[in-house]
Amino acid sequence: MATNQHTLKKTYFFEGKGLHTGTYSHMKVMPAPVNTGIVFRRVDLPGCPEVPALAEMVTTTARSTTIECGEAKAVTIEHIMSVLTGMGVDNAFIELDNIEVPILDGSARLYAEAIGQNGLEEQDAPRKYITIPFALEVKDSKSGSWVRIEPAEAPSAQTTVDFNSPVLGIQTAKWDENTDYAQEIAPCRTFCFYREIEPMLKNGLIKGGDLSNALVVTEDGYMGNPELHFTDECGRHKMLDLLGDFRLAGGYLNARITGFKPGHTINTKAAKALRALLK
Repeated sequence: MATNQHTLKKTYFFEGKGLHTGTYSHMKVMPAPVNTGIVFRRVDLPGCPEVPALAEMVTTTARSTTIECGEAKAVTIEHIMSVLTGMGVDNAFIELDNIEVPILDGSARLYAEAIGQNGLEEQDAPRKYITIPFALEVKDSKSGSWVRIEPAEAPSAQTTVDFNSPVLGIQTAKWDENTDYAQEIAPCRTFCFYREIEPMLKNGLIKGGDLSNALVVTEDGYMGNPELHFTDECGRHKMLDLLGDFRLAGGYLNARITGFKPGHTINTKAAKALRALLK
């Protein structure tokens, strides 16, 4: 378990279109002082307003996680939040010159590879682990989803997905601080079912989506017959998302998180409930 906070050793640059808005953005992921946490900054807006990456800032969870504060808004933050968490980054500034984080290849692989080349900068302050006094559970009776957070000595998570799909089956993924996030979780791409594409387009989503940045599951396989990074890549991607969404609790949780059919809505509801409990 890391005892001190860490930040990035250098600034990293990424660019590309957003999955949902289709807008093109340039993004900088930068070192930040101790106790900063993760903060998004919209450099295209007057005064470069900031949005702290905290659960109470979440405004939309329609197929991605959006945070907002005043004029500043950041869409689809979960992948960059996940990789910073999985790689052990406590403090970072993320500068965007448009509304949405670039989707890149639909995973967190490019972020992990960039950060992994240089390692992290240890900072002169202890890591702030979040502890909870008792177990907390959030359920969605409509979808059957639930997330349970239980006190523990160290952070860990387990997710199980079941879409009633003969292609995916039931997939379970696990993570703790000993997991090689860069190799085991980061390469896993976002996905959807073919039947969902038209409804999402009608709702103004996935304007930037294509087979270069998402897996599309059909009734009998994957559209375009892509080479999967893992047989359970979709299940692992749900873990990737969960780690990013739960970072909105404000730090590293000394808790065991168990998620059944998790998604951005229930993940962020649980993170908000946790923040409220701690207050």
